[in-house]
Amino acid sequence: MGLLERLRKEWFILGIVLVIAVARLEPTVGVKGGPLKPEITITYIAVSAIFFNSGLSLKTEELTSALMHVKLHLFVQIFTLVFFPTAIWLFLQLLSITPVNEWLLKGLQTVGCMPPPVSSAVILTKAVGGNEAAAIFNSAFGSFLGIVITPLLLLLFLGSSSSVPFTSIFSQLFMTVVVPLIIGQIVRRYIKDWLERKKPPFGTISSCVLLMIIYTTFCDTFANPNIDLDKFSLIIIVFIIFSVQMSFMFLTFLFSTRNNSSFTPADTVAIIFCSTHKSLTLGIPMLKIVFAGYEHLSLISVPLLIYHPAQILLGSLLVPTIKSWMVSRQK
Repeated sequence: MGLLERLRKEWFILGIVLVIAVARLEPTVGVKGGPLKPEITITYIAVSAIFFNSGLSLKTEELTSALMHVKLHLFVQIFTLVFFPTAIWLFLQLLSITPVNEWLLKGLQTVGCMPPPVSSAVILTKAVGGNEAAAIFNSAFGSFLGIVITPLLLLLFLGSSSSVPFTSIFSQLFMTVVVPLIIGQIVRRYIKDWLERKKPPFGTISSCVLLMIIYTTFCDTFANPNIDLDKFSLIIIVFIIFSVQMSFMFLTFLFSTRNNSSFTPADTVAIIFCSTHKSLTLGIPMLKIVFAGYEHLSLISVPLLIYHPAQILLGSLLVPTIKSWMVSRQK
């Protein structure tokens, strides 16, 4: 693969680096009350656009084929939304006595609370040749569950911003997440044939809007002179993220390949990716809503921004190994 092709493929990760660099150079453009007016354009318009886009692109009609595999769905959703955040919380009790930046540690907890992503787990499951229908179902169903469960988990483990009351958080989540998602699904029913024919670049649209959200979040950070991020904490967080991913992938592999598990090798592939991957597309807008008013919001966002490329990198590197294991088990 040539350098240009590689850059084109990884444009979103490069985009994250670029928007953070631009925010560092001129933070006043994207701060609250600045020329971009992020308190309106981002908080309402951009977040609503992402979830309307998700509603348009979610092929809920395809989920019925995977609906009956209840044991697999229960395993993935319980691991993702119960075991994962609880395990991270217990781990952070140990890390709280270390000199690692407390806001980055809070950010690790937010990673644990996130639902599975709609795309990366499905793409990697398909690349290996695993149970793609189960991956699609769990990614989509997990996203729907996450709209309700993720804010509750964030409030349970971290509490809310004191400046935003609980009822206000959920009314904003309803208006900017649930309503656009439902409208997107309704519109999809009427233009489904056109969407299938034209195949609009839903992923690219969401990614571009997401870059805007990340940009304004970091503008707020760099405009605040009180925020300091030490390199030691950042390195430790990167190491923890890769360690957590590897450990949890291995754990899901062990659980799903036990003699009495009844999962096929193809099921195991879907379980490994869907249980351990976390959604940046849903995560960043939700953090923006739940932690509105937090001056450390961008630091809380950092672990999720690292986790996203890390899961794609690690998953891609493991595709040949998992594929050869699956093929040998299916013989």
